[in-house]
Amino acid sequence: MPRLNSFYLPPDLWPSAVGEHVVLEGQEARHMGTVLRTEPDQTVRLFDGHGHVGFFTVRDAGKRRALLEVVRLKESSAPANGITLAIGWGKSKRRNYLLEKTVELKGLGVVFWQATRSQGVVPAEPKDTWTDKSIQAAKQCGAAFLPELKTLPGGIDSLISMADEYDNRIVAWESDEVATFLSPSMLSSGHTLVVIGPEGGFEDTEARKLVEADFVPVTFGHSILRWETAAAYCLSLAMFGTQESS
Repeated sequence: MPRLNSFYLPPDLWPSAVGEHVVLEGQEARHMGTVLRTEPDQTVRLFDGHGHVGFFTVRDAGKRRALLEVVRLKESSAPANGITLAIGWGKSKRRNYLLEKTVELKGLGVVFWQATRSQGVVPAEPKDTWTDKSIQAAKQCGAAFLPELKTLPGGIDSLISMADEYDNRIVAWESDEVATFLSPSMLSSGHTLVVIGPEGGFEDTEARKLVEADFVPVTFGHSILRWETAAAYCLSLAMFGTQESS
């Protein structure tokens, strides 16, 4: 069976039974009808980013509105294991790359926090464009879940306060004092928060505060990684670790 085109339907519009009808509007309808030229009676895949996936028959696809009928619905349980990346804010064109890789490698979330060496000020709320980029990535890779996106303008103290939500807490600190290498097994069980510094790295006091708050300090090895490379490295290790342990 050829791969089906995927479209995003918000959770509050998700149907509950076969035979129901749903309506796509705006950008998703335009993509379906104008860009992909989807015709009536074609089957497409819809997802809501919260674990719901369905197969739908297109009944009508216009330029701004599409009507679809439910053929089959399925629901996935929320992941029991996985990582959330907490990354020091910076002005970077590589942010879209991070969001794409977080979806593709099944990261649970991304938190942008205000570090001492951050370039610029982290927004008070996640931007809609970040969610849009995550949705586009999920369409490409067939993901059922979208990562949770957060911002923390309050600095290192707000990051430490938020960390109580997680089973495991790790800080990637490239210091001569740190000798433990990050491994897949460290990321394979429970929900894990991994903190990465901004482009210029941690201030020493920030890293020490995290260690004092029971974050486990780790190193990535002998190569100094850009923040987006470090993020992809963590996501890859976590995906490998969870697959090995399942």
